[in-house]
Amino acid sequence: MHTAHRRPAAAADSAPHRSRADEVYEQLKRDVAEFNLVPGDRFTENELSERLGVSRTPVRQALFRLQQEGYVEVLFRSGWRVLPFDFDQFEQLYDLRMVLETTAVQRLCADSERVDRALLDQLIRIWLVPVADRSPDGVQVGQWDEAFHCSLVAAAGNAEMARVHKDVTERIRIIRRLDFTKPARIDATYDEHGKILKAIQRKRGDQAAMLLRAHIETSQAEVRKITLHQVHLARQGGMGR
Repeated sequence: MHTAHRRPAAAADSAPHRSRADEVYEQLKRDVAEFNLVPGDRFTENELSERLGVSRTPVRQALFRLQQEGYVEVLFRSGWRVLPFDFDQFEQLYDLRMVLETTAVQRLCADSERVDRALLDQLIRIWLVPVADRSPDGVQVGQWDEAFHCSLVAAAGNAEMARVHKDVTERIRIIRRLDFTKPARIDATYDEHGKILKAIQRKRGDQAAMLLRAHIETSQAEVRKITLHQVHLARQGGMGR
């Protein structure tokens, strides 16, 4: 197991509503997302218990949860292993996301009675701003980007579509966040979101759907490229190991 610097799990009393297993789960998911745990890494429950300062029970609960989500696998008599990123699965999830979001923007342009205008107005206030007022913070923009896409679907007024889209969003979050590690991608996101919103304002459904599809495809390609590069760097010791 790699010996890179790890952040300790948060103290249980800092968030009474979360269990120890929840805290361990969130920490391990961060470790995978930030390449502190690289695909292929092997470790034992005892090693994690010692590093995080918790008993084996919450560690085991967290690992079983991560196993169900496809992040790790249990090895017979030899602990656990971080699974390689399943790009085929991610691409299927991106395809589903594409269907949901393009359907949503078409509805936003056609069905005015069911549209949540407050959600759209909130997006306009964030994304249709002068260049000088854009946030350079990749973490913040990443959070806003996720909210942008979720809000587009929610604003269309179909709660079941929004529920499925939220599930897809949570499953691709681990790699999608990498799209905002470069300033150029932040600027492109502002530009592309702005064009999508303007098309929706003008009720041009086909144009909005086309712009959204291109935006998602570009992001998907960038994320795959960055993920492969980051895994390579981590393996070569380029992530501060």
